[in-house]
Amino acid sequence: MSISPRLTLASIVLGAPDARELAEFYRRILGWTVGEDEPDWVRISDPRGGPGLSFQTESPYIRPTWPAGPGDQHMMVHLDVATNNLDVAEAHVVSAGAVLAEFQPQDDVRVYLDPAGHPFCLFQRG
Repeated sequence: MSISPRLTLASIVLGAPDARELAEFYRRILGWTVGEDEPDWVRISDPRGGPGLSFQTESPYIRPTWPAGPGDQHMMVHLDVATNNLDVAEAHVVSAGAVLAEFQPQDDVRVYLDPAGHPFCLFQRG
């Protein structure tokens, strides 16, 4: 009988041309706190607990294309962000530096691009 180790998701890591800049964007929109802050690595966490978000400077960084076509840099991961008020949340993320993606695949979800080009989805939790 083998014993399985206990594994816990600690963080989701996003690559960026500037880890600090992208961490600051997500800190502003989520209201989280900065934990680790090194020149090429920043981690933010939800004060209520759960996995954090980490940001790593990558050189050279290739911005993903949304939606990606043949030969384009595809996104490797995207974040889903729930809100209780989609209209207010949309204004909030835009004021922090997000850009509404041109292509919107669903009526009840809004796709935005963060400053490094990572798509993320805003949706209203019912």
